[in-house]
Amino acid sequence: MDASDLESLARAVAAGELSPSELVERVRVGAVADLGYAQVDTERGVRTGVSEVIYGAGKSAAQIAGIVDAMRRAGQERILITRMDERKAAELAEMGCSFAYHAEAHAGVVGELPEPDGNGEILVLTAGTSDIAVAEEAVLTARFLGNSVTCVNDAGVAGIHRLLRHGEEIARAQVIIAIAGMEGALPSVVGGLAACPVIAVPTSVGYGANLGGLTALLAMVNSCASGVSVVNIDNGFGAAYQASLINHLSGKR
Repeated sequence: MDASDLESLARAVAAGELSPSELVERVRVGAVADLGYAQVDTERGVRTGVSEVIYGAGKSAAQIAGIVDAMRRAGQERILITRMDERKAAELAEMGCSFAYHAEAHAGVVGELPEPDGNGEILVLTAGTSDIAVAEEAVLTARFLGNSVTCVNDAGVAGIHRLLRHGEEIARAQVIIAIAGMEGALPSVVGGLAACPVIAVPTSVGYGANLGGLTALLAMVNSCASGVSVVNIDNGFGAAYQASLINHLSGKR
């Protein structure tokens, strides 16, 4: 939305043809930076509480740099770039983009991570060491969104005592993200122990019959434990985003 559009809307308010609240909504909807290859939503943070996040896979380093620049010009000081490999991160750094690369999470952060301001703690659990890459994406995303996070790795059902050792963390958590491949049983077990929402993340870790995570996904969707919801395969970002929304709900302290 350019200056002439905004002036026209202001004249409509002055003439009584448009209410002030309608003006605000029009401005929010029209706040897009058109880069040709991307329509950057510069007011998403105002509408939803969380500014737009850049999905790095499938974008060139130059495209990412352009989107980052548009966001910063719009006043966004903190930006998360997910699914970005080391080669692309190196190219982005060579272009002069200032960010911190988190190799384990395959993600970059422009600006500083905030101090936690959620109601409680998000607990991230993985069934096995091979699930850590997805967990790291979830942990970084949750911290980026202002949450205190604890991560416990390799606590799957093949050695249930490993999970039971962390009963205190499970009891303390405001939200739990349970990440598992293979048969995807971990969220059901955790759901039977926890008094908080459990967000299940199936991973593509496993042998042939795991079917790239489909077996774990279907197992989690069919969980008999109450309070378990499921996100897409390997979607640590989506799980953390949902967990953060829950952890920031008002009246839940």
